Amino acid sequence: MSPVPSPIDRPAPEERQAPHAEPLALTRRSLAALGLGGVAAAASGNVAHAQAPGAPGKPGTLTAGPVSQAGLGPRLTLHAIDNFHGTPGAGMVCDLSVRDGDTYRLLKTVTTAANGRPAEPLLVDDALKPGQYELLMHVEAYFAALGVILPSPNFLSRVPIRFRIRDAGQRYHLPVLFTPWGYSYYRGS
Repeated sequence: MSPVPSPIDRPAPEERQAPHAEPLALTRRSLAALGLGGVAAAASGNVAHAQAPGAPGKPGTLTAGPVSQAGLGPRLTLHAIDNFHGTPGAGMVCDLSVRDGDTYRLLKTVTTAANGRPAEPLLVDDALKPGQYELLMHVEAYFAALGVILPSPNFLSRVPIRFRIRDAGQRYHLPVLFTPWGYSYYRGS
C-alpha cells in the first residue's frame, strides 16, 4: 500500500495528469514555478547567491557550492542567512568589536558578499585572540536596501551578537539566521 500524499505533494485538480501520463517530476523548474526558488537551488546542490531576474536588489537563487575550511588555521568566520527571503544575506553590513574594559572597541566593518559571507575571515591567525566580541548586524538597513516594506521604526534595527573566544587556536564559525523580526545564531563548524 502506498502512503497518502500530503496536500503539498498533490497537484491542483486542473493540474492532475491522466493515468497514462508521466508523474510530476521534482525539478528546479517545477520548484521555482511554485515560488520555492531556495528549495530549487538546494535541490541542485548550489549555494552561492544570484540576483533574481527582473528584480534589481532582490535576493535570488543560489548558484555555487560551499568552500571547504579543512586544513585552514585559526579563524573567525561569519555566514549571514536571510530567512525572510530564504537566501544568503548578501550586502549585510556588520561591525566587529572587541570588549576593551567596559566598552566595545570597533575592529572592522565588513559587508557580506553574494554568498552571505565576508570576502575574508573576520579574524585570522594572530588577529584571533581570546576575549569577548560583539558582531553588530545592520538588519534594518539590509532589508531597506532590498526594498522590503517594514514598519517605521522596525522591530529590529541593529542586532548585537555577543560571544566569547576562549581558545585562539581553534576555528570559530558564526552562522546567523535573521528576519526583520528575529534572529538566531550558534557556533558552527
